[in-house]
Amino acid sequence: MLRNRRTKRPLATRLDTAFDSPNRRRGLLGRDRLEADTALILAPCAALHTFFMRFPIDVVFVTRSGKVARVVRSLRPWRLSVGWGAFAAIELAAGVADASGTRRDDLLDVEQHGSLPG
Repeated sequence: MLRNRRTKRPLATRLDTAFDSPNRRRGLLGRDRLEADTALILAPCAALHTFFMRFPIDVVFVTRSGKVARVVRSLRPWRLSVGWGAFAAIELAAGVADASGTRRDDLLDVEQHGSLPG
């Protein structure tokens, strides 16, 4: 789960990752939507584009420590966005950033959901 430490609200309960070059390049291309409970984390990533995408997304750029460097709300297809000083970009369904109250300088935490076996 990805949660805003200040508001205690979740941004996503399902986390998909793109930590290598082929997965970062593919990103959300080919999808018709991003579920409201899902985030795609691209790292390292301080800039992205929405060329060829079919829907708007929220983007939260974060530093290595999880501090929000920039929030881009409802980034439409065929746009570019940069998060200066960011280590990662978190792509969310449009409206999730507002629903979670996420803003610049917030801290985001990744939490284990459920218990580990054994």
